Amino acid sequence: MNVRSLADLGTAARRSLFERDAGIEAVRSDVADIVSTVHEEGDVAVRNFCREFDDVEVANLEVTDAAERAYEELDEELLETIETAAENVREFHERQVPEDWRDEFGDGAGTRELGRRFRPLQRVGVYAPGGTAAYPSSAIMGVVPAKVAGVDEVVVCTPPADEMNPVTLAAIHAAGADEVYSVGGAQAVAAMAYGTESISAVQKIVGPGNSWVTAAKAEVQGDVDIDFLAGPSEVLVLADETADPEFVAADLVAQAEHDPNASVVCVTDDEETAEAVADAVEEQVSNRERAETIREALDNDASGVFLARSMSEAILFAEEYAAEHLAIQADDDEALLDRITNAGSVFLGPYTPIAAGDYASGTNHVLPTNGGAKRHGGLSVDHFVRSTTVQRLDRDGLDALSGTVTTLAEAEGLEAHAESVRKRFEK
Repeated sequence: MNVRSLADLGTAARRSLFERDAGIEAVRSDVADIVSTVHEEGDVAVRNFCREFDDVEVANLEVTDAAERAYEELDEELLETIETAAENVREFHERQVPEDWRDEFGDGAGTRELGRRFRPLQRVGVYAPGGTAAYPSSAIMGVVPAKVAGVDEVVVCTPPADEMNPVTLAAIHAAGADEVYSVGGAQAVAAMAYGTESISAVQKIVGPGNSWVTAAKAEVQGDVDIDFLAGPSEVLVLADETADPEFVAADLVAQAEHDPNASVVCVTDDEETAEAVADAVEEQVSNRERAETIREALDNDASGVFLARSMSEAILFAEEYAAEHLAIQADDDEALLDRITNAGSVFLGPYTPIAAGDYASGTNHVLPTNGGAKRHGGLSVDHFVRSTTVQRLDRDGLDALSGTVTTLAEAEGLEAHAESVRKRFEK
């Protein structure tokens, strides 16, 4: 990797860094056709697409029993690992469960009792990448928060295979899924959104996926709720002269192995550190099994090692970048954190690799990409509950509000609204 100066970046280079996208435009038309076909034809379409895209003949779409068997038969060490990760995620998300509340408001002129209560969704769908690869962590990250929130029915769709990965299936069961189906891609999203003969429709769909999955979530949004549209993995490391270049490089390389379109960035105000990080990246790549994927990610226009004139300039860059994963390896990392508002998840200090959050620290790894951290956070219990406001007024409380309500109602030309207040004082 070459070191570039932030001050010297031109318009095109900045656009590549700050205008990242999920890559869904290239497949949007094809995805729309898939979604429409599944909506109209149900299971028949789903099976046809499994045959076309996964080269698998799927007779029974539901594999809930297979997930339970995989859990029971899994290697003890692997099972313990899955259980530990799930418990850590569960423990963190239990702190997020909101509590109902109701209080009295006003200055003593009658009672205004106002409050808010929270209730879980009844049925949600989780997309868990899988098939011939194992992504148990994504199953845990999607299912556990939903169950913690109190969702009655959590449905998981994961891509089919002639022999589905037992680790992914076991993780889905360990996380607490109620139903599991062997269907992937855009067809899985469509099936969960609209329902088929085998899969009942859900209220919300969450979870990561490739550009086809993301485009399908965009297509069904409005007919069903979704978490958010996420693209390839991203990491930005803020480093000063105290950072260990080997650790910084390791985090960059780790995220680069996700996808050729991953974005991996280091920004530092120290030239020696910048050069050392770039060298360490080159040295580490050659030792990785997915070296080809990593090199493609490192070579894309949204990746690089950048030298800032000051840490303030580096922070301004990080705020505009709004990374999915933000690592801070600096002497006063807490002070830098105080100046950051736009980040999906933050990793402080040299011994907090992004991989810890990817798998087992407890935080959720389903996070906003493409600058989404400027608008919303990652997947949480909040995504699986809805709030209802509650209010009760006594006669004096309504009397104290009556003038405000009737005046505003009449100003809006809604005379019946005003009359609904006056009517209560006629007796």
